[in-house]
Amino acid sequence: MKYEVTITGAGIDAFTFLEDEDCNFIIIFNENAPEELAEISVLHTEGTLNESLSVNDTVSINGKKYTISAIGSEAEYTLKTLGHCTLGFNGGNEAERPGYIMLEGEPITEEDFVAGTKIEIF
Repeated sequence: MKYEVTITGAGIDAFTFLEDEDCNFIIIFNENAPEELAEISVLHTEGTLNESLSVNDTVSINGKKYTISAIGSEAEYTLKTLGHCTLGFNGGNEAERPGYIMLEGEPITEEDFVAGTKIEIF
């Protein structure tokens, strides 16, 4: 396991971008995120990044599996230090922004991000 955390909650606007087909992303952050960022983030326990991320790694959220198709230049660093990145569900060979991890797989919904759910990377 490269990374494993448990969702503890979500900000009031955390799913705004997931519901927009053009955006289709969520922001994740350790539960100690600043208030203004916590409002737009899915919050989780602190975790340790045990190995570097790679394209074709698997991300599991609530048992749904996604393949990493691209990793932004800052995503691994912010995930390691802050538990923060943007998970983009549109796939593609290039990250949309430096903090993005692009994922390919089945549709995901707000209901997949309930407290107690695991986010795993392997």
